[in-house]
Amino acid sequence: MAADRLYLDHAATTPMLPQAQAAMVGAMANWANPSSPHADGRAARATLEDARARLKAALGWDGHVIFTSGASEAIAIALTRAKAERIVTSPVEHDAVLRVAKDAERLAVDANGIVLPPADRTGRLLLSIQHVNNETGVIQPLDRIERDDAILFADCAQSAGKLPLPDADMIAISAHKFGGPPGIGALLIRDLALIEPSGGQEQGYRAGTENLPAILAMAAALEAREDWLPRASDLRARLDAAIEGAGGIVVARDAPRIPAIASYRMPGLSARAQLIQFDLAGISVSAGSACSSGSLKTSHVLRAMGWDEGAAGEVVRVSFGPQTCDSDVDRFIAAWRAVAERPRP
Repeated sequence: MAADRLYLDHAATTPMLPQAQAAMVGAMANWANPSSPHADGRAARATLEDARARLKAALGWDGHVIFTSGASEAIAIALTRAKAERIVTSPVEHDAVLRVAKDAERLAVDANGIVLPPADRTGRLLLSIQHVNNETGVIQPLDRIERDDAILFADCAQSAGKLPLPDADMIAISAHKFGGPPGIGALLIRDLALIEPSGGQEQGYRAGTENLPAILAMAAALEAREDWLPRASDLRARLDAAIEGAGGIVVARDAPRIPAIASYRMPGLSARAQLIQFDLAGISVSAGSACSSGSLKTSHVLRAMGWDEGAAGEVVRVSFGPQTCDSDVDRFIAAWRAVAERPRP
């Protein structure tokens, strides 16, 4: 990345931590298939299991870990192989959930995107609820959801490594959201009996040779993480105030939000036009989810929260990482004001 560019799209992906890079390079120099029975394979297996234990310790997780290619695969495993009679999710989930569970029942949400409880609890439910929304940063109060005997599956791609894990039965995580490499993640599961096995590796629940270098890098990233959210909270509060002072609107302003993610509306200017102007100013932000921002579709999250198509199409997302500092926020504020004050045809 050019030295003069400002990267404020960490919710899409964040730079690999040095510790993760070192772990990955080291593993590439000494690697074998963990499923092979020979001495090299057994050594790789021992390293793999050690990384699994390290990851569990770093996250405070006492259940099982199934390594996957990322959160999307973990989501697919949970939603297609759970031993449940009904899948219930929300309209503000990540596209990875909505694609797999396109026929699932949808819960209602309030104006902040907070999920309202299901009215019908008949049958064994699989409740699939995102812990932190990837567009708005809103934190779902999963601890207040009445579960009864339902299976709670939490998409924690945006919260793992930043917030404590929720008390869920299954959890999806993705390494490249907390300083690990892309292409690796995991499904955390309390009881393997909750899903149907598929054969292959990972105790018979995921086929394919484990990506040991990336797994080691993911474990190293979790162990190296620092608590930078209090600093981010101060930065986000200052940015929120400046945006409002310049005539902008803070999405879900009064909802509980992770400090690393915020969305803002600039009335009268499309997100597409904003992204172009910010990019020309050397600033990387996004519109909605990075997985769909290439097409710049109107955000389904904002529409579910009651925003009309015009207003939802004027929102951009800003997201921080551990390296984001005061001068970065000052630069974005200045750029926002310049774009907002520019004469429009």
